[in-house]
Amino acid sequence: MSDEATHTNGEQREVWTSKWAFILAAIGSAVGLGNIWRYPAQVYENGGGAFLLPYFIALATAGIPILILEYSLGHRSGRGAPFALRSLSRRWEWLGWWQAGVAFVISTYYVIILAWCLSYVWFSFGQQWGSDTESFFFGEYLGSTAGPGEIGGINWSIFLVLAISWAIVYAIMRGGINKGIARTAKVLLPTLLVILILLAIRGVTLDGAVDGLNNLFTPDFAALGDPQVWVAAYGQVFFSLSIAFAIMIAYSSYLPRRTDLSNSALIVGLSNAGVELLAAIGIFSVLGFVAGARGVPISEVVTDGIGLAFVAFPSNFNEFPALGSFFAVLFFVALFVAGLTSMVSILEAVIVPLRDKFGLGRTAAVNIVCGLCAVISIGYTTGAGLYFLDIVDRWANNYGIVLAGLTEVIFVSWIVRQLPSLQEHVNSMSYVRIGGWWRWTLAIVTPVVLIVSAVFNFITDLSEPYEGYPTASLILLGWGLVAALILIGFIMQAVPDRGPGAAAKRNERT
Repeated sequence: MSDEATHTNGEQREVWTSKWAFILAAIGSAVGLGNIWRYPAQVYENGGGAFLLPYFIALATAGIPILILEYSLGHRSGRGAPFALRSLSRRWEWLGWWQAGVAFVISTYYVIILAWCLSYVWFSFGQQWGSDTESFFFGEYLGSTAGPGEIGGINWSIFLVLAISWAIVYAIMRGGINKGIARTAKVLLPTLLVILILLAIRGVTLDGAVDGLNNLFTPDFAALGDPQVWVAAYGQVFFSLSIAFAIMIAYSSYLPRRTDLSNSALIVGLSNAGVELLAAIGIFSVLGFVAGARGVPISEVVTDGIGLAFVAFPSNFNEFPALGSFFAVLFFVALFVAGLTSMVSILEAVIVPLRDKFGLGRTAAVNIVCGLCAVISIGYTTGAGLYFLDIVDRWANNYGIVLAGLTEVIFVSWIVRQLPSLQEHVNSMSYVRIGGWWRWTLAIVTPVVLIVSAVFNFITDLSEPYEGYPTASLILLGWGLVAALILIGFIMQAVPDRGPGAAAKRNERT
């Protein structure tokens, strides 16, 4: 692979200006909303400090190995996920399109959360959400309807902030990987780190913070005997590292020919884990303070996801002894920054395959992808938008990403049996050489864990409707979405190539 590959329209394909530009962008992709609002609750609910053992085992036996796998696929092929997988077998291009399709779907609702974060930065001044933060978020702000079947109208105040969010995202994407994505990561990641440190320092100095941290980190070693704890650990690692939905293959396709792949994966994986721990310290310090102030067990104030970010924490900031508005601003800026660095990587996972397939220039590809995503994202500004987001997010993550990742590792490990050649490629580039443990974990450990995780989720969703939603909504927005993405993958594979891969495909046939 040359340091620059030319698209059919004559435009030069960019490469990262340095290894650290790639690493910062990759860390920015991995460090997202889930690091701040999902990881702390996962630790608390799955054995406290004892959860760190399965978490780091999962990082070593699944997270980092898959990162190395996807770095090697993208780097060796110099293309996005569809063409990288097709380079191993021309019948498997569809899998890469499935992964890119998952990224496309996630980008349509991820941006609405960015819009909510921007709104709440403004609401933080003077704590405009009032005392009843739950009613403010679901009622006054979102205007949520009774269910997904009652769509309601567009919330124009959210629509306006959504447009601002898209303008920011679009400007970054137009800048390309160096002037846009890498430059943004160089500014926003240090900003995020400083904010999280400030929040953690403020948190640990609050009364009751020690109780919160004790609840978070006191180990319950009996939990290690529960299979669900191990599934949760692997799930957290899997979802937080941006693997199995085309992102890291796309990012690594921009790497120059001589690049240390395995060391980069170690840096990204451990950096992501460090940010998660820092966020957990800050959040549980605050939760300990709130529990003490209200005279209730910490279990009554622990939550995660959207409820933690937009209901629990605004209420918590109301009880700060001083500077509640200031730290609220910092918190929501941190959420926005974390989400923004992930959002641009999700879009890039879609843009790269389109350019490879159709020979598009960057501007045209960005316009198409951002335009389509922006139109679809308007649906999340309606009264049923939160319900749409909840259903689509669950199925995109629990089935789209998990099943795509499972298929990817089985395909590479057992169908085309390319792990030895990919290992050789990585070792020829890297100071840190990978051995047989890498092949063993990808061929055995990761598939087993992903199968168990998928079965657990499948049984749960069949036993009772998710969150009590109507079956029709779950079929349309959940199961139907997963099936549609797979079908689109095969359709895209059948579409004739017009990009740099066209000549390669003709050679494959001859």
